[in-house]
Amino acid sequence: MTALKNAQPRFSVQSPRAVVMIRPQYFHPNPDTAVDNAYQKQAPNENPEETAKRASSEVDRVAEVLREKQIRVHLFEDTRNQTPDSVFPNNWFSTHSGGHIAIYPMFSANRRKERRQDIIDMLKAEYHVQDIMDYSGLEFDDLYLEGTGAMVLDHIERVAYTAQSNRANPIALERFCAHFNYEPMAFETRDESGSAVYHTNVMMSIGSEFAVVGTELIINRKRRDEVVNRLQSTGREVIELSNHQIGLFAGNVLELSSPDGRLLALSRTAYDALTGMQRTLLERHIEFVVLDIPTIELAGGSIRCMLAGIHLARRS
Repeated sequence: MTALKNAQPRFSVQSPRAVVMIRPQYFHPNPDTAVDNAYQKQAPNENPEETAKRASSEVDRVAEVLREKQIRVHLFEDTRNQTPDSVFPNNWFSTHSGGHIAIYPMFSANRRKERRQDIIDMLKAEYHVQDIMDYSGLEFDDLYLEGTGAMVLDHIERVAYTAQSNRANPIALERFCAHFNYEPMAFETRDESGSAVYHTNVMMSIGSEFAVVGTELIINRKRRDEVVNRLQSTGREVIELSNHQIGLFAGNVLELSSPDGRLLALSRTAYDALTGMQRTLLERHIEFVVLDIPTIELAGGSIRCMLAGIHLARRS
């Protein structure tokens, strides 16, 4: 939407240059996740095939725009009809600088079917991968940690911000943080209906120079201040979002790195929810890339959920 003030390359460990995306063929709001996802909505009263077709087209357009911005997109097809949320791959795996991959335990049984060996094989073939930590076995003990949905990671300062929920078990969180050398920073949340926020990345996002946070959702005032102070101590500008803006996915955004500078991928819904002042503050740090995904947002997630960032070094 706006030209970067500094056209020099500004790559950052915080923002990936490449992403994995999934083109769904059987997309629909997942009834198995509706119980704790307050942001999920009913699909329109139409042929389910039409809803799925519109979602697939939205994915194609996002991939096209990101490629135009020189973001490397690995787009995979999903032809299975048992994975309605497959469009959100960031929940089942994450990648980390130094050649590390994590595979996660998922709360909903039908989401566990989203894990794919062909994606891991692609990452191993095209990027330097040293090891893979597979936490999916924790599902047998009802311990869940849904990747970078459950955790918003500060890759620079090594902090894992985590809203406590069914999908972010403290034991699983401690195990991840011990293995990947992150400091866990967990907090309780409540939305306007009194429910815990199901995924942290709905209510906050961390860029290289800024963070957007739905501070109203953090119950304990002392803990709220600690989260804000921890982010500010890194030199980031903290932009607070209201509960209403969180419901419009203004927190579900992702910073990416292109050769021309840093980009902020966000949905049209999220962009329209931001105030003029918030847009001005963000534009000091980043260029907006506004993407139309109204069908996919019916499932209770937005653009950040669709992008599994790749923080691995490419093979030459």
